Amino acid sequence: MTDREREFEQVEPVNWDKVAAMDEFKDLVAAKVKFIVPATIFFIVYFFALPVLVGYAPAFMKQEVLGVVNLAYLFALSQFIVAWILAALYMRAAERFDDRARTIIRMVTLKMVRK
Repeated sequence: MTDREREFEQVEPVNWDKVAAMDEFKDLVAAKVKFIVPATIFFIVYFFALPVLVGYAPAFMKQEVLGVVNLAYLFALSQFIVAWILAALYMRAAERFDDRARTIIRMVTLKMVRK
């Protein structure tokens, strides 16, 4: 057995209940929920607005904006843009979430090593 393997063998397993009880972990979960829930609700409402508007307000959605391009086509194209924007925003937020998670992991592993 190598020294590296012995080192890992000596480290006790992580007590995930203690990690879940940490204030830092609870703050991380709350921050993720604070971003993900509103973003998901916005996307679902925005996504289903097109078929609802086409179904219940067809005259409005048939209004031509640029030549033969009507509001329904523009709304459909905007969904791609909105999806990319939401993805970019999530990637930026996820980086912050990952930084906080790394901090928690460091805290947990340092506590384990000090024992």
